[in-house]
Amino acid sequence: MSDAELFDSGTLDVADANAAPGGASRPPLAAQMRPQTLDDVVGQDHILGPGKLLRRVIEADRLPNLIFYGPPGSGKTSLAEVIAKATQCRFERTSGVISNVAVLRALCENAKRLRALRKTVLFIDEIHRFNKAQQDVLLPYVEDGAVTLIGATTHNPQVFINSPLTSRSLVFELKPLDEPSIVRLILRALADESHGLGLLRVIADSDAVACLAGICEGDARRALNALEVAARSTPPGADGVIHITRSVMEDCVQRRMILYDRDEDGHYDTISAFIKSVRGSDPHAAVYWLAKMLEAGEDPRFIARRLMILASEDIGNADPRGITLAVSATQAVEYVGMPEARIILAQATTYLATAPKSNAAYLAVDAALADVREGRVLAIPEHLKNLHLDAIGHDAADHPYLYPHAFQGHIVEQRYIPADKHYYIPTDQGYEETIRKRMERIASALEKTERP
Repeated sequence: MSDAELFDSGTLDVADANAAPGGASRPPLAAQMRPQTLDDVVGQDHILGPGKLLRRVIEADRLPNLIFYGPPGSGKTSLAEVIAKATQCRFERTSGVISNVAVLRALCENAKRLRALRKTVLFIDEIHRFNKAQQDVLLPYVEDGAVTLIGATTHNPQVFINSPLTSRSLVFELKPLDEPSIVRLILRALADESHGLGLLRVIADSDAVACLAGICEGDARRALNALEVAARSTPPGADGVIHITRSVMEDCVQRRMILYDRDEDGHYDTISAFIKSVRGSDPHAAVYWLAKMLEAGEDPRFIARRLMILASEDIGNADPRGITLAVSATQAVEYVGMPEARIILAQATTYLATAPKSNAAYLAVDAALADVREGRVLAIPEHLKNLHLDAIGHDAADHPYLYPHAFQGHIVEQRYIPADKHYYIPTDQGYEETIRKRMERIASALEKTERP
């Protein structure tokens, strides 16, 4: 019976044997279950599927330098080890957390001495943690082929890795594993007697496996480690069988851990999705991303500040109450704090998401800034300068300033900028339509205005 058939049957009963003595001292299950061949790799079909670039260069034994970029548990280290085996290379491993320049040079010099006998793959986990000088140490060895570099990072390599290294490497993004792939890994681990939990008598309910696959957010390491905790901490029944139910699995996992980093891509990607959902007038999506940020421990004041920016940038005068509400929400969040601040942020988020949208004010100031920055700085008209005015608003010079309140409708025709420029173009959205019509009425009235 296949893995899928075992899963669909509702239980998975594997290996009628007790755990091997000392099994608890073995490496973690996630380490034991690392794939041995390319065909063992689960997921990442977008780069490893038939005909895909990475598989082609591996199978052709034309391995370039590689940078793997992806979230924790997506298989970066496992894939590097498999590549070294598939290409019959020496595998040297170090980390940006524990290594230094001396270690890097020693590894590279040793690889250089052995190059005639065998190629070396130098795998550097968390390569983004090396500073520029440390990364530069690798360049001459990468340049002359002393080592084939495989770097792994959870950060955007275009930002956190030196361009000389990325320009000499193929960069591949690894994605979180989908739930069917996680299920395959779990079933494989339960059945594998050599590296997995196959020497235990385990019955895993299908909904327990599905629960774990859904709760680990595409992180294979998290899924396998949680499975091991469930299998080894659950006492066997009277029949000697360890029965893992959904409630047992939920108890072992305790709480769904959200893939979110406070100063890295998870942070910026989530706030981006949040802002774009509000801008796109989808309150449902906006509240979901808000909830994810709050559950992950994001600072609610950061979210409130971004809402204030959005209220002017994307709503503006289409609903002038938007900025007032956003500012009020920011002040309320500061006073109240979590967990009640979630309600305030939800109110502000849903209001702004459903408000009419206009970026006319944003476009206006940016267009004016572009003119100033590009050298088109205009002289201030004489009648607008800070001169002494008399009671009715005329200055004592030859260039009278016309005081608008002295004229019918409180408007008068006079030049306020020595150029024919139109920066603010109101839309027909929300209150901005009222503003647009008002501007049209002012323009029409000015044509009929006579100076005194």
